[in-house]
Amino acid sequence: MVEDSELWDVICDGPFVPTKNLGDPTIAIPKTRKEFNDADRKAVEKNFLAKKILICGIGPDEYNRISACQSTKEIWEALQTAHEGTTQVKKSKIDMLTTEYELFRMKDDESIQDMHTRFTSIINEHHSLGETISRNKLDRKILSVLPSS
Repeated sequence: MVEDSELWDVICDGPFVPTKNLGDPTIAIPKTRKEFNDADRKAVEKNFLAKKILICGIGPDEYNRISACQSTKEIWEALQTAHEGTTQVKKSKIDMLTTEYELFRMKDDESIQDMHTRFTSIINEHHSLGETISRNKLDRKILSVLPSS
């Protein structure tokens, strides 16, 4: 579990770069690979492992989007933008989904199962964008759109 957390830190914060202090006043500069100690190597390996996990988890189309990225942080940000869009696009998607949720109705020729699947899809998209709707509110919405028959 700790390793997972450390890999996530590499993705969110950027790669670990081993440094050494030189001069007066002291300045931190990157170490050469020959200067790495065991702890440095282990931390740098986490950079590569995180990058490998991200790259292995995507298809060829996605790979073309991120092939120029150098770090896992850059890869993650490129994938986030591609799938969620910018903050403004994300807000627009949330607004559209909210409207779709509010106007949701069961279609005349639709089975309850199909209606529920369509409803769940809207809710899951909402959730994937960081917006949650209480279980109680969801239940009331479903009950309100069911036909009286």
